[in-house]
Amino acid sequence: MEKEQAKEQLEQDLSSRASEARIVRKVVFYVISFLLLFFAITIFFGYSYVKSALGPVDEDSEEQIEVEIPLGSTSTDIANILEEHGLIKDARIFRFYIKFKNEVNFQAGQYTLSPSMTLAETVKELQTGKLIEEPIFRITIPEGKTLEEIAQLFSKKLSFSPEEFIETADDEKFVKQLIESYPNLLSEEILNDDIYHPLEGYLFAATYDIFDEAMTPEAVITMMVEKTNELIEQRMDEIEASDFSVHEILTLASIIEREAKFSEDRPKVSQVYLNRLKKNMKLQSDITAFYGLPHKAVVTYEDLEVKTPYNTYIINGLPVGPISSPSIESIDAVLHPEGEDFTKLYYFSRPSGETFYSDTLEEHNAIKEQYRHEWYELENESKN
Repeated sequence: MEKEQAKEQLEQDLSSRASEARIVRKVVFYVISFLLLFFAITIFFGYSYVKSALGPVDEDSEEQIEVEIPLGSTSTDIANILEEHGLIKDARIFRFYIKFKNEVNFQAGQYTLSPSMTLAETVKELQTGKLIEEPIFRITIPEGKTLEEIAQLFSKKLSFSPEEFIETADDEKFVKQLIESYPNLLSEEILNDDIYHPLEGYLFAATYDIFDEAMTPEAVITMMVEKTNELIEQRMDEIEASDFSVHEILTLASIIEREAKFSEDRPKVSQVYLNRLKKNMKLQSDITAFYGLPHKAVVTYEDLEVKTPYNTYIINGLPVGPISSPSIESIDAVLHPEGEDFTKLYYFSRPSGETFYSDTLEEHNAIKEQYRHEWYELENESKN
C-alpha cells in the first residue's frame, strides 16, 4: 500500500514538474519573441529614420536658400547650420554620415542650397565649392513699370538698346516660343492684334542679379517671364476657382497697381472694379485712358475720348491687355478682393495715396472737386 502511494506521489511530482517546465518554456518563448519583435521594430524604424534623414527635406521644394559656412567650421558646426536652415533633417545623422563615408574637404563660403537636395548632394555641393557669384549688375524694376520703361532700365546697364529689347519682346516667333514654354501663364490671347506689346504685364517687376554683361534681350525677357510663371503657378488653384483667365487677372492687376498706392487699398479698389463689372458699368480708370500716350499727372477730357482698346472710358469691361507689370500684391488683390459687403462703386485718390470711396457719382464728384487741384499742382511742378 505504501509502495503504491509513493508511486502515485512520484508520478504527481513528475507531472507537476513537467507542467512547470512547459510554463517556463512558454514564458521564455514569449519573452524571446517579444524581444525579437522589439528589436525588429527598433531596427525597422531606425533604418526608416536614417533612410529618411539621408533623403531631401522636401523633394518638391523649389526654394533656394543661401547659407554661409564660416572659415574654420567643424563638422558639428556645418551640421547645425544646415539643420537650422531646414536643409537637412538631423544634424547627428549628417555627422555620422560624413564620418562613416570619410567625407572631408568642406570649403568655407556662401552657398545656394535647396531642401530638395539629398544629404549626399548637399555634402558634394559643399565640397565642390560652388560659391555664390557676385553679380556684375543688380537691376531693380519697380512695380507698375511698362514694358517700354523696363527696356530703358535694362539698356542702361546691358549691351542692347531699348529698341532692341522692345523689338525682341514683340517678335511673334519669340513670343510663340514662350507660349509653348509657359502654357500655364501665356496663351494665344496675347497675340491679339489690338495689344500694343504681347508681353506687357508678363515681365515681373523685381530686383535681378545679372552675371553676364553680354546678356541678350531674349535671356532677360525669358528670366522675367519665368519669374511671373513661378508666382502664377503657385496660385493656379485660386485662379481656376476665379471667374477670370490669367490674362484677365494680370490686366486688372496692372490697373490696380497704378491706381492704388497702398497695400490696404488694393483689395478695395479691386472690389470697386468687380462691383462695376457686375453692374455692366464702364471701369473708367484714368490710367487706362492714356496708356501708350506721353506720361501725365492729370487726365483731360480729351484723353478720355481717345479711342483705344485700353481706354476704359470708351470700352466695356477690361482692356485688351495689361498696361504695366503688376506686383504680387495687386495680383492677390484680384484673387482676394475686399468682399461683396464692400459695395462702393467709385474711388478717388489724392497724390499722397489717400483714397476715398463712395456709393454714388454725386459723392464721388464732391470728393474729386475738393482734391482735384492737388493733381493740377503736381502736373505744374513736373513741367517746371
